[in-house]
Amino acid sequence: MRSLLSRALRLPHRVAVASDLVALALFVTVGLVNHHGGVSATGYARDLLPIGACWLVAGGAFDLYKHPRPRALLGTWLVAVVAGIAIRQLVLWRLDGNDAVFLVVALCFSLLFVLALRAATAAVVVRARCAR
Repeated sequence: MRSLLSRALRLPHRVAVASDLVALALFVTVGLVNHHGGVSATGYARDLLPIGACWLVAGGAFDLYKHPRPRALLGTWLVAVVAGIAIRQLVLWRLDGNDAVFLVVALCFSLLFVLALRAATAAVVVRARCAR
């Protein structure tokens, strides 16, 4: 298990960034389909742009891609998702009692998506290296 986490954290820089952003896009897509019945450019702009942008900023602040380590990944995840959801709520200009539940669900599932896609990407990278 430790080697899988290590490989998932040590992805090449561009591959890691792409993996994380694709994972967030998949997370948002599942949310749009489940809660809005389908995907739309407006839905992606409302949900993915703030979270993705915050992810990139937090990733830079925590040196996630220069010095990947579990603490950097967790810090990036926590700050990016909380900030992204906060920006999303400001854009929607509403705040209600369900927002705390939405934040907790977003935190749990976004981390699951990022870790799962990083693990899958690491497995593909390892296989590609072995095939050479």
